[in-house]
Amino acid sequence: MIELAMYEPDMPGNLGAAMRLCACLDLPLHVIEPAGFPLRDERLRRAAMDYAGRARLARHADFPSFRAARPGRLVVLTTRGQFTHVGFRFGEGDVLLLGRESSGLPDHIRQCADATVRIPMKAGERSLNVVNAASMVVGEALRQLGRFDGNGV
Repeated sequence: MIELAMYEPDMPGNLGAAMRLCACLDLPLHVIEPAGFPLRDERLRRAAMDYAGRARLARHADFPSFRAARPGRLVVLTTRGQFTHVGFRFGEGDVLLLGRESSGLPDHIRQCADATVRIPMKAGERSLNVVNAASMVVGEALRQLGRFDGNGV
């Protein structure tokens, strides 16, 4: 199983969209706190819609707590990734880590990665929306692992 993790999210709409993504694809979602907003924020509920209650959400007080709970292979999504998302070989149990929307991941967190993955983009562009990027990478990971059989995941 692939899992998704968000490091100190600072935009409630993106966390809500990630909750919806994970609920629809039956993936666990980890939130590494502190978040830049209360997790009861109205914008979060609006973005997650009625999927919030169906998302398998785990909250972690900080990065060390997250790693203690999820010791599997850590795959960081970053614009500076070593591998493209289609050139990387995903495995069962991979945890895909997303950085903060406003600033990405601190170097000391990125250095904990077992692998770094990027999405090829047009030269000169900075980055995709974090949940759009997660959707692309999660989709490729699930495809590689044979999770799309035409009848759901």
